[in-house]
Amino acid sequence: MTPPAGPSRSHTATLTDVARLAGVSVATASKALNGRSQVRAETRQRVVEAAERLSFRPNQLARGLLAGRTGTVGLLTSDLEGRFGIPILMGAEDAFGAGEVAVFLCDARGDAIREQHHVRALLGRRVDGLIVVGSRTDPRPSLGRELPVPVVYAYAPSDDPADLSIVPDNVDAGRIAVQHLLTCGRTRIAHISGDPGYLAARDRADGARAALADAGLALVDEPRFGAWSEGWGRAATALLLDRHPDVDAVLCGSDQIARGVMDVLRERGQRVPEDVAVMGFDNWRVLTSGSRPLLTSVDMNLEQVGRAAAQALFGAIAGGAPRSGVETLPCRVAIRGSTAPLS
Repeated sequence: MTPPAGPSRSHTATLTDVARLAGVSVATASKALNGRSQVRAETRQRVVEAAERLSFRPNQLARGLLAGRTGTVGLLTSDLEGRFGIPILMGAEDAFGAGEVAVFLCDARGDAIREQHHVRALLGRRVDGLIVVGSRTDPRPSLGRELPVPVVYAYAPSDDPADLSIVPDNVDAGRIAVQHLLTCGRTRIAHISGDPGYLAARDRADGARAALADAGLALVDEPRFGAWSEGWGRAATALLLDRHPDVDAVLCGSDQIARGVMDVLRERGQRVPEDVAVMGFDNWRVLTSGSRPLLTSVDMNLEQVGRAAAQALFGAIAGGAPRSGVETLPCRVAIRGSTAPLS
């Protein structure tokens, strides 16, 4: 008789094995085993049956870590709006599994003194590790090498190369954005972005220029840097169209800027995407879903950044081989109607 598919007896089943057998994502498998309401009943049943078939016990690694530990970690953010910190927290919670590890969320509000206060408070609660989330992708000061628990930096890298930092690849994000526009048949591409003091703005522009150079093209005019706002998007687009009325695509450094760009194009009688394609960054659903047409945007995969940071922290807590340096994760293009008519 053929044995059921699954890990061998010498291999301890993991949540990934359960998800694969059930035909769902790891995040969905975790939610199903944790009893969360977002999972449909038939999906939950399929996951439970897969777990039973594989003799899986939720988050066996976490349970092993709990011996002599508190089963808690701290997530320290400086993201006042939660636009970046919350998706990263969600990804981290998914990776930490079905209720075995609790996450304490603290907002430092960009204040170094408040941040140190939160660090002391979290260490006072005997957390097993820390994830530090920045509000921008520029390097940030390290918490230091003397902390008694492992630390992983997410979104904003530490300025100490001995630390481990996990960040989205903004240079490649600019590249894949332009590649998408080229695939849509656009060749007269302009770039309107935000504050050049942000590394993300410069990295995205570098990636965009590199992709155009690979295709034997160049940006229409130099990148226009300004504010991360719809107002700047409107002002920059008016100037752009006055000088280059034949532009056929605008890559924007943020979704806010893209909304302003679309406003002016509409006022000038330009159709999106038939005359000019428009593309944003960040895939902020509040903006992309409210645009007409719906806005194509680059998604930084922040939940994956959170999952990767949590997995790295788990490995460090378990005594795994230390990792250091900056590790980048790929972004993706969320294609909608502002770059190509969708049926």
